[in-house]
Amino acid sequence: MADEANRSAFIEIQGRMIETTGKLKQVQNQMRNKEGEKKRAYLTLEELKPLSDDTNTYKSIGRTFVLEPKSVLMEEQEQKLKDSEAALASLQTSKEYLEKQMAEVETNLRELLQQDPGIARQIMSMSV
Repeated sequence: MADEANRSAFIEIQGRMIETTGKLKQVQNQMRNKEGEKKRAYLTLEELKPLSDDTNTYKSIGRTFVLEPKSVLMEEQEQKLKDSEAALASLQTSKEYLEKQMAEVETNLRELLQQDPGIARQIMSMSV
């Protein structure tokens, strides 16, 4: 009876680990994307700064380029930069939370395997 309970506990822990790992990878990908957006906004700002205010600047909308004042483009890029930084801060918090969850799940798994070494042998025989 205890063997069956340990087996079901292992299956639950394994499911939580898979779910947490998936969420963690998703958050890491989102962070990578936001870093790219932030870098593009920063580089665009750096390219716009030395231009004079009367320079013709164009904004890409799909396949079309629309004439926009430099100040409008600067404001848009600054806003993208701020939004990316805020999103990165939020994603970092989520990542830290998920890493703590992952550590907790790993601890639970270790405790279960130490409590019942027989289940560890069963797992090893199944994976081969």
